[in-house]
Amino acid sequence: MVALPPHTSSEMMHRRTDSMESYPDMSSESDSESSANEARVYMTKTSPKKREHQRTSSQDKIRLPKSTSSDSHGSDTSLTRRKRRRRIPDKPNISLNLWSFMKNAIGKELSKIPMPVNFNEPLSMLQRIMEEMEYSEILDQASKCADSAEQMAWVAAFTVSAYATTLFRVGKPFNPLLGETFEFDRMEDLGWKGISEQVSHHPPMLAMHIDGREWSTWQEFTMTTKFRGRYLQIIPMGIAHLVFHKTGHHYTWRKVTTTVNNIIVGKLWVDNHGEMDITNHTNGDKCHLKYSAYSYFSRENPRKVTGVVTDVQGNAKWVLTGTWDQKMEAAQIIHAEESNKGKPVFETGPHKTMWKVRPPPPGSERIYFFNQLTIEMNEPEEGVAPTDSRNRPDQRLMEEGQWDEANRVKVRLEEKQREVRKQREAEAEKARAEGLDYPPYKPTWFQKERDVTTGALMHVYNKQYWDCKDRQDWHMCPDIFL
Repeated sequence: MVALPPHTSSEMMHRRTDSMESYPDMSSESDSESSANEARVYMTKTSPKKREHQRTSSQDKIRLPKSTSSDSHGSDTSLTRRKRRRRIPDKPNISLNLWSFMKNAIGKELSKIPMPVNFNEPLSMLQRIMEEMEYSEILDQASKCADSAEQMAWVAAFTVSAYATTLFRVGKPFNPLLGETFEFDRMEDLGWKGISEQVSHHPPMLAMHIDGREWSTWQEFTMTTKFRGRYLQIIPMGIAHLVFHKTGHHYTWRKVTTTVNNIIVGKLWVDNHGEMDITNHTNGDKCHLKYSAYSYFSRENPRKVTGVVTDVQGNAKWVLTGTWDQKMEAAQIIHAEESNKGKPVFETGPHKTMWKVRPPPPGSERIYFFNQLTIEMNEPEEGVAPTDSRNRPDQRLMEEGQWDEANRVKVRLEEKQREVRKQREAEAEKARAEGLDYPPYKPTWFQKERDVTTGALMHVYNKQYWDCKDRQDWHMCPDIFL
């Protein structure tokens, strides 16, 4: 495992000075994952000749393409661009005891437990997964890199940025119905567009594909949950892919674990922890990131993330440090040597900021802690598929503050889905009795293929959605809503 703990000033790579926010009753369920038993610890020291440039200089800052905004989404003043909403209705002040519902779910798969919308946020998991593109400008910057190791450092920063939205987001996204979709076309202002679809119900699984101007990314996402009373662990499954069009560099990674603490009593708070390995399958570069689990007894900065980029021979090229809720910095390794403790010591060049979190919209605590991109996701839009999450009635009612009606509609939607599943099961049983094959459920916009890079069988985009949208041809879409 890799870590970059604080050391003396001569060996320190970077150290945050901002203090941790106060969380009452913080438990240490994940202390077993702390750095106490690490086998390898990397230390760094900055080159004396470049020490005066330790902080990020102006040339190190991200230069955003003209199609993006560095401080907000959808804020371009061009008359040709769509004006997107800046706010959603405030969350109603309706209390409900979470423990009264969760106590019967201990040891069970949480995705199979019916829950009222009171514990949700007005967003589907199909939309939630696309929030990972909040800082897509990092990939635009990475696409410009001639050096593959530096590009890997940018990719690593992008993977960390995807967790920034989780800090205060303790609401549960809506479980998508089978066949439910979500499209987000931001090519005009942000330089990318994407489509996601719920491709399986048991187990719940979605697939997503996003095309940028200089890159494409896709993934199949499912998860397992562990509820142990005081905390809930969400363990993502599946592999995320990223390809840069110009060079063909193909990256993959798996996500780390998210834990929601204080389920029974106290303030809910979120931690992301574990280890992530990013691989460039084109040339063998790798990046190992460690997300340190929170520990009451640790002196490390909370939410800390550290990492090292290595080439195919295992030579360290870049080091990264930061936190998943604030920023990530990186520095190129100039020289590496062994310390008298047998641990590698890296002499690095100046650090540069690879990613820094944007401030939330004013009053975000009243709107589920949504960021601006998230606010825009569920805005009604003409021309999308009839299966789009924006058209889901219970989710829309919840956003509008009509929670009682949303709960009633949610029950009707789930009953309709169960009836469809029972009908398919009956048809399959009849086919088996007659010695016939019964075709499995087939998603509309994704198909199963063997991935040549990883060897895994996964759902990949069939490249039909945007053409069908242009023609407004939705005859193949299932009838899933009311």
